[in-house]
Amino acid sequence: MRILLAEDDPIIADGLGRALRKAGYAIDHVANGADADTALLAQHFDLVILDLGLPKLSGLDVLRRLRGRKNTTPVLILTAQDGVEERVRGLDAGADDYLTKPFALPELEARVRALTRRGTGQATLIEMGPLTYDQTERVVKVHGQLVDLSAREMAVLEVLLLRAGRLVSKEQLVDQLCGWDEEVSTNAIEVYVHRLRKKVEAAGIKITTLRGLGYCLEKSVAND
Repeated sequence: MRILLAEDDPIIADGLGRALRKAGYAIDHVANGADADTALLAQHFDLVILDLGLPKLSGLDVLRRLRGRKNTTPVLILTAQDGVEERVRGLDAGADDYLTKPFALPELEARVRALTRRGTGQATLIEMGPLTYDQTERVVKVHGQLVDLSAREMAVLEVLLLRAGRLVSKEQLVDQLCGWDEEVSTNAIEVYVHRLRKKVEAAGIKITTLRGLGYCLEKSVAND
């Protein structure tokens, strides 16, 4: 899932970016409202984390422009103002949730999980045979047993599960896994898929490689 982080404080932006990337999200960072507005015009995001006190164009104006374009992308606003009036203005402008600085990182991560789940319109629990994936808790189990996946492997599995039975190209996986300032090669995607294939085969899950095209996740015929 791709998140736009609009935050002008470099320390906060770096900390949030690191934490969310570690959790498996692709993060694109901008440091002012004008760049945030441009990014939202050019790219689809699953969530926007929006500081209200941005330079060039305020976070509130970015939000109003976004909603004025009938864009329903979930927005989590960050504000250094703890007054009720500031929060009310943000929610009235179309924000889905807010956090007041300073905030606890685990709370932000929990709110991110809830908002991205709401934005996809998908059920929190995805099942395929004995394999289950909880999108909220980001936990994968096979026959009730936890499967140890890296953040990248889990991100690949999530994309494949959401598109089960359909072709997913390497380019689509790269786009979902990395932000503007990150580089993930198609060779790296092959490594993630190779590792993932071994870890889910016990569930009778087959990841078929269509050479030159991409991958398709499906249940093995033998397990139907």
